[in-house]
Amino acid sequence: MNRMTWFNAVSLTLGFAFLYIPMVILVIFSFNESKLVTVWAGFSTKWYGELLQNDAFLNAAWVTLKVAVFSSTMATVLGTIAAYVLVRGGRFMGRTLFSGMIYAPLVMPEVITGLSLLLLFIGIGLDRGVLTIVLAHTTFSMCYVSVVVSSRLVSFDRSLEEAALDLGCSPAEAFRLVTLPIIAPAVISGWLLAFTLSLDDLVIASFTSGPSATTLPIKIFSAVRLGVSPEINALSTIMISIVTVGVITASLVTKHQVARQKREEQAAVRA
Repeated sequence: MNRMTWFNAVSLTLGFAFLYIPMVILVIFSFNESKLVTVWAGFSTKWYGELLQNDAFLNAAWVTLKVAVFSSTMATVLGTIAAYVLVRGGRFMGRTLFSGMIYAPLVMPEVITGLSLLLLFIGIGLDRGVLTIVLAHTTFSMCYVSVVVSSRLVSFDRSLEEAALDLGCSPAEAFRLVTLPIIAPAVISGWLLAFTLSLDDLVIASFTSGPSATTLPIKIFSAVRLGVSPEINALSTIMISIVTVGVITASLVTKHQVARQKREEQAAVRA
């Protein structure tokens, strides 16, 4: 067993400090009394109240949440189907092209993806708005879901499905009752990853959004160009809290699923 050396400990500490100290500073200064984000003038929560009165930020946040929920749900469904086809479909005509199209957004620059989608929407005459952002985010986040779910399906014990089929289940019932509950932690992780990517996206959304739909990253970027305000710190703190709660909830759900699966396997072995 490898022991933790002083070099590893220092490297790990510096790495975590580099990642999380800026977030901690941002959270602290979201409670700053002063309008200057670099000068501490006392503890106050007034900027959270000011944020709740800012209709522009609230509308952008609502658009972002709608886009993130719909696009991550669509990406999870399509990504799971694509992963199932790639892992269980064997060799079929066009497999190489299909897998290349699925994984292309992983290596494609976001500027190219956003510009190509913009030209597509203009070509088909689709007005830019919430729908176009949802379609764009579904397109580039589906590949991430497919990678996560594929890694779980590769290590899946297919004898469980075969047992369900022998007991009279149809293929669809075997997938719904056996396969899907087992790969559920990977599906949930894929949904959270797609949700986070959509929540964070700026480049692709800037190409596919319209005057009637402005996402929160675009609004924050536009506001930061004029100077960082304490309201942005408060908004960022709320976003960090939402993501943290989501990650903790997903971890607890995954842990519960794994524990239940182990209990069911042990009960099956005893039986």
